[in-house]
Amino acid sequence: MPYLTTANKIYQIIAEYTKAKTIWIDTEVADYNSRKPRLSLIQVLDDPEDMSGERVFLLDVLDQPDLVANFIEQIMVNPDIEKVFHNASYDVKFLGNKKAENITCTLELAKKIPYYLLPVPNYQLKTLATVLCNFHYIDKQAQTSDWRQRPLTEEQIDYAYLDCIYLAQVHKRLLELQSAGNPHPEAEDLIALNVRYTQIEEQWKLLNSEFEHLQERIKKAMQAQNVSETSFFKLTAYERKTVKAQFLELARLVQNQGLNFDFPITLTQKLQKDLGENLEQLSVEIDTSNSLRLTPKNQESNSEDE
Repeated sequence: MPYLTTANKIYQIIAEYTKAKTIWIDTEVADYNSRKPRLSLIQVLDDPEDMSGERVFLLDVLDQPDLVANFIEQIMVNPDIEKVFHNASYDVKFLGNKKAENITCTLELAKKIPYYLLPVPNYQLKTLATVLCNFHYIDKQAQTSDWRQRPLTEEQIDYAYLDCIYLAQVHKRLLELQSAGNPHPEAEDLIALNVRYTQIEEQWKLLNSEFEHLQERIKKAMQAQNVSETSFFKLTAYERKTVKAQFLELARLVQNQGLNFDFPITLTQKLQKDLGENLEQLSVEIDTSNSLRLTPKNQESNSEDE
């Protein structure tokens, strides 16, 4: 857990990081609620197997724009180095913003994993570290502490280096889940997939039916009892307005006003039927698209019986 405060040592470690393939990064920001937040610390880990914190370096960059600029130039814009963050959009604002390349965000990774594989109440790093990696008793109080103060407290330093360890371990587990949940289609066991599908099909139908029914009952009850919000739901009023006009009137208006309304109109099946042979007098463009639809065989046989 080396805490570097001198420019020479920080430049030196940044130069070392240029040789890394992947690094895990976190930041702490001073005055984060103000109009001018300032980068206080950059925490970096280059060894995901390190659980002791020996390879977590805390770079003190408060009010040292040259150090931050060097980190951006050497690390953040380097496409050959993968930079892993949690909620990357926040940290990257202070580290190159749109110039940054090869960024991995564990928050976005987690959101893409199906809920049945990652059933979590939220995607905070603390939650993911607890659920995926069995890190318990994670103290986040220092997160909102005063990162302007110097020297930093022991609690702040401990918090800063631990977040990088959590991040690296969460990243590793998310990649494993991603791989398990998205195997190569050619390697899939279709028999096992079909068996699993039939196992949960009826259960899903029952739950989905109850879910939709409960939503409707809750909506009606809230309306009847004049309740606009509960601990789980909020009734939101919205107005959908559809503007209709007679086609002949519209065509006459366009012609009389000389409006440029030259764009294609999609002809529905009904319009095509109404036009009949007259359709041949139109210069039409036909867009054809093919897609595959997965249909359970029992549905197919039921429709044939009807």
